[in-house]
Amino acid sequence: MHRRNFLTAATGTTAAVVPLLATRPYAVGTTDVIRLRRGLDALTALDASKGGHEALERAALAGAAEALELQKRAASQRIRQRIFSVAAEYTTAAAWSAVDARRCARAQGHLNRALYLAGMAQDSIAELDVWNLHAMAAGQQQEHARAVSAAQATAIARRDPLFASLAHARTAIGHSNAGDRQGALRSLGLAEEALSKASPDVPRPLWMAFYGPAELLAITAIVRTSLGDAPEAEAASHRALAAIPQRFRRNRALATAQLAIAQLHQRDVDQACATADRVFSLMDGNDLPGRLRSRLGDFCRDLITLSPNIGVAREWNDRYRSEWSQAR
Repeated sequence: MHRRNFLTAATGTTAAVVPLLATRPYAVGTTDVIRLRRGLDALTALDASKGGHEALERAALAGAAEALELQKRAASQRIRQRIFSVAAEYTTAAAWSAVDARRCARAQGHLNRALYLAGMAQDSIAELDVWNLHAMAAGQQQEHARAVSAAQATAIARRDPLFASLAHARTAIGHSNAGDRQGALRSLGLAEEALSKASPDVPRPLWMAFYGPAELLAITAIVRTSLGDAPEAEAASHRALAAIPQRFRRNRALATAQLAIAQLHQRDVDQACATADRVFSLMDGNDLPGRLRSRLGDFCRDLITLSPNIGVAREWNDRYRSEWSQAR
């Protein structure tokens, strides 16, 4: 993994000017916060391209540890809170890597720690990030009521329409997984309405860059698939892929796998297999994150069930195993 140092070593230049200060630890200030955030931004960019993996998780936890060590020497209470906020975001990044790898038990521990740190920072946006992942982790564990509750648990979602839209979108997934068609479609409508009111000019953290019209379309495809609306899911997937930026490679791969499932559910087996093949090209030989492996696993199971030609299903599954082993 292309890791980067989170902090550079302090220099001794001040000692030449004020010798008395040489024996005292320097006060941590804004420059140190900026350095920490640069490391966090690098991890966020790596995740967008490659997806969650153990090396990224370890790097995020190392960043959090650096931040917590620095907060002990914060120059002011305001700086201390900003550093706690960065520590919360690093810890949430570690949790996200575990969620993306579908390692929910590890993710839960990180999320509990991140929520505590966000509280110390009094940072409601960092709290939203944590609750967003709580909703995803709960969904992976088939705890759909908890997923719905987690998606609605933070106050910032009531103040910024973009965050509100994300919360409604996560709620829609929870409702659809629980079989609540009316609740899922209502939440999708609320997510679209909130998104239409969101200003692109409001400063937001880099981790939120993934969310917008394209991601909402990708989530719509997931919800529609879960509700059994394959044509609507296919249409939403096509629109999502037309809009998801190229740098979000993992997200494009997930949307492509979702498109393949929607095509398969309409019995367009050959097209579905060709679409699913593109997932491996998109990831370009990198390890497949757990969520992506899981979605391709869903495609495999549905292919075996729905394909009228068992030979086609067997051929694609052989290719899938071969590509998977190479990617790993």
